[in-house]
Amino acid sequence: MTSAQAQLLFVDLAIILVLAQGLGRLAALVRQPPVVGEILAGILLGPTLFHGRVSDTLFPGGVRSLLGAMAALGVLLFMFGVGVEVEHHVLRGRGRATVLCALGSMCVPFALGAGLAWTLLSGHRTASPTCYVLFVGLAVSVTAFPVLARILSDRGLAATAVGGVALAVAALVDVIAWTGLAGLQAIGGGAGQHWRVALILPFAAFLAFVVRPLARRWLLSPRAGADPGEPSPVRFGVVVIGALLSGAATEVMGLHYLFGAFMFGLVMPREGARGLRDGLLRQVGRVCALLLPVYFVVAGLQVDLSHLGADEFLELGAILVVAVAGKFAGAYLGARTQGLAARPSAALAVLMNTRGLTELIILGVGLQLGLLDGDLYSLMVVMALVTTAMTGPLLALVYRKPVEITAPAPAASPALSGASGRAS
Repeated sequence: MTSAQAQLLFVDLAIILVLAQGLGRLAALVRQPPVVGEILAGILLGPTLFHGRVSDTLFPGGVRSLLGAMAALGVLLFMFGVGVEVEHHVLRGRGRATVLCALGSMCVPFALGAGLAWTLLSGHRTASPTCYVLFVGLAVSVTAFPVLARILSDRGLAATAVGGVALAVAALVDVIAWTGLAGLQAIGGGAGQHWRVALILPFAAFLAFVVRPLARRWLLSPRAGADPGEPSPVRFGVVVIGALLSGAATEVMGLHYLFGAFMFGLVMPREGARGLRDGLLRQVGRVCALLLPVYFVVAGLQVDLSHLGADEFLELGAILVVAVAGKFAGAYLGARTQGLAARPSAALAVLMNTRGLTELIILGVGLQLGLLDGDLYSLMVVMALVTTAMTGPLLALVYRKPVEITAPAPAASPALSGASGRAS
């Protein structure tokens, strides 16, 4: 890195943080998740404005590659945090209601999204038409677990029955979405890579039966079962090393490094380790608060809305209708079949439309795999921004006064969702 590149890199980082934090705070003032402002910051710094002259001046090729590396680290740690935050007992405790609501929330938008992708196929370049159709269906089916937890916490719904069901469904949808994306990447990879993808099964067993008990024994205090609270710098450093190595392992298998980080987060200690988990999430959140705005800008540099015409606006409208209506209908019907009243079911359906950073990450993987071209990627990013921004106002409209439907559910850990209220 030359001296000129170092100077520009530091200036760019300062601009990114100032703009992201400023727009994030403005978003919070109007009761929006800060991620809405940060996504908007990334788009504003991209080629959409002034025909790309600002982005080309501030982010030349050499600096973009450095920012890309920082963004990759930030999003890897974010996905590790998402894995840590998924509550196993919440998934188990909700049983049939969680499964059916999650299936409805995934299957209906997936079918509609795949159908829409098929109609748009002729107008967009893609490396694999079949994978492209499946990918678009998957992309409109996503729910962002961390930003959903932040919305529930901000509105005092995290400890209610609807909040508990929403968190359980979103957690299961996250797991299904990432598993499905891993399958798509395996299908879309070269024929010579397929055997490497099969290594994910012994790797998952290694994490579950070797790493998990070792992590519990070492990360918890010497007194068996005691919760040590905030992890020491050494312990946090070892955990980060584990997440990095796990990400590298899945890359070797032909899968994205985000899968490895997510899986490593899933095997972190849970029972009797609330303080440890919250401490890990706080420390990860601090790092993500600095690095994730860089990811938004790197993603925004690929978004160009300056040339949108009537055809593109029609496509955007169709994408929004499919994404919003599909999610709402699937989640609402799934909840109603389990006996939930109309208003709580509507609230759950609105919450499932939260997409946030999770959507951007998945779209980035699709762009990297060549399944999306630049135009469709840009439209899907706008969809992620709009659907995340509309969640709060729609929730206030349909669920202004919460209705108690069952015993209160356990609250989600606020640490990562709070730290990444700008990170989700």
